[in-house]
Amino acid sequence: MNSSRHYFYLFALFLEISLLPACSPLWGTSRLLATEQYTAIPTTERTKTAIVYTPTITVDASLIPTLTPTFTPSHVATEATSTSTELMGTDIPNVLYYSLPGDSLPAVARHFGVDVTDILAEVELPEAGLINPNTLMIIPNVLNGEMTSSIQIMPDSEVVFSPSAIDFDVSSYVAAAEGYLNQFKEYLGSTGMTSGIEGVKRIAIENSINPRLLLALLEYESGWVTGQPRNLEDNDYPLGYVDLYYVGLFRQFMLASEDLSLGYYGWRIGQLSELTFTDGKKVRIAPDLNAGTVAILYFFSKHNNYSDWLAIIDPNAGFMKLYENMFGDPWARAQKVEPLFPPGLTQPPLNLPFSPGETWSLSGGPHSAFEKRGALAALDFAPGADQRGCYESESWVLAAASGQVVRSGNGIVILDLDNDGYEQTGWDLLYLHIAEVDRVPKGTLLNIDDRIGHPSCEGGPSTGTHFHFARKFNGEWALADGPLPFNLSGWVAHAGELPYEGTMTKDGLVVIALPNGSAVTKIVRQPDE
Repeated sequence: MNSSRHYFYLFALFLEISLLPACSPLWGTSRLLATEQYTAIPTTERTKTAIVYTPTITVDASLIPTLTPTFTPSHVATEATSTSTELMGTDIPNVLYYSLPGDSLPAVARHFGVDVTDILAEVELPEAGLINPNTLMIIPNVLNGEMTSSIQIMPDSEVVFSPSAIDFDVSSYVAAAEGYLNQFKEYLGSTGMTSGIEGVKRIAIENSINPRLLLALLEYESGWVTGQPRNLEDNDYPLGYVDLYYVGLFRQFMLASEDLSLGYYGWRIGQLSELTFTDGKKVRIAPDLNAGTVAILYFFSKHNNYSDWLAIIDPNAGFMKLYENMFGDPWARAQKVEPLFPPGLTQPPLNLPFSPGETWSLSGGPHSAFEKRGALAALDFAPGADQRGCYESESWVLAAASGQVVRSGNGIVILDLDNDGYEQTGWDLLYLHIAEVDRVPKGTLLNIDDRIGHPSCEGGPSTGTHFHFARKFNGEWALADGPLPFNLSGWVAHAGELPYEGTMTKDGLVVIALPNGSAVTKIVRQPDE
């Protein structure tokens, strides 16, 4: 088992370092970066008052899949129950904890600050896989000091772009609200002049962040959805990131999606344990919170001192009051679609996505699924050519499984394995940096090993021709070395100390992720795989 030091360094770098640019799909805007020091305009204390808009949304109900929940979440978490029962001959009190959807044994242990061997249960707990929801565990209560509340304020399905958001029409909602966002446009290097509405849609679908949440955060921070920016700071930094490099709506959304992902997936895998506020105060995260709640707590901790943060995350006021006024009860929607990872979930069989007998390189181990920082869900593969840098490759990237292409463009192909036409439901595969020439079009039904397209440098900054590969289920990224590890033709992914580092192993064979194409990176799909 990895040491706590390993996870500390991994998460610290997960947050802070500038990752390799091979898979960092920055959009680029027309705004020039100023060289002078920015002086924030003094503002009065913002009053976060929710305005209710009920736009008419027309959606063909027959297109919405019927989802049968297997678990009914409770949005008010019960405070952890302590007992005086001695555990393993000690006088340490115990906590009775009922597992949440998405829990794994290593993550729960890190949440509670114990070793996996300290956790007892009436059923056998999987060492690495997902624990079934509502499994009772007895855990030593060793945590001391100040801690966040255990009240869950946001379901997981309202943070990720899950089945609950399939029927949400961003265009209709924003148009009915008649705010600044409805008329806003900004030039992007990748798509030209782009409306604010299209920007919200793109950030949501590419990062798999719920569009309702993006709109609510924008409204809470700057009033763009229902009103107008109140000052220059609201105009330039509408999501509160006062940084000259991130001027404008789209760059602000990039940072917001990264922070939401860092909170959500950092908690999911157990790498995030405390919040740090702008006044320097640090508070431990209550161990019985769900990932969706932690994402919200983490996001607002980045912009606020502790006192203001407490008011913002008050479930009866602050941000959640605005959220419910804008979109109704999120927990009612969650009951229809959660858990996002149902009991017994496993990865379907996936092939290495290139032809048998071909030599490719594992050029990147587990790293962020989309933006620079986020869920460590992706792997990179480069064709085994002698060429370096960006070049036109004749190699083919193949379908790792059968499915329907539900998105194709901007270097991206999404393969929907359940063929329902939605990438918010079931298993979906992301292929990034696929060349426009010969790229499979949207709507195509593919069999396993059918052609996706050629690896390239398209779709974002890249140091060389390759493709980026990730999975998601019900809108949640499946971490490459998480409870459902990447398994391609029997090759299993393992994370390294840093993003992009790592290995893939099979039957005693080891392939090491490196960007240089050396012999240790070579991976060959065998004829029987």
